[in-house]
Amino acid sequence: MTNPTHIAYTVRDFTKKATGEADSSWSRIGVAFLHKDGKGLDVALDALPVNGRVVLRLNVPKKKNEATD
Repeated sequence: MTNPTHIAYTVRDFTKKATGEADSSWSRIGVAFLHKDGKGLDVALDALPVNGRVVLRLNVPKKKNEATD
């Protein structure tokens, strides 16, 4: 199988209690593969978000010094 072209995340927005600052929490929940014709995606989810929000981001390899998720 080929590498996924996108990573699927669920994103939860929240406000930090201590500072009142807006923040978000990203959790990886699956992957997506671009169709050969480039006009669609196959999405394979390992979990479903409670809030219904799924974000697809390009699967860009991380540099060696970047943290992993």
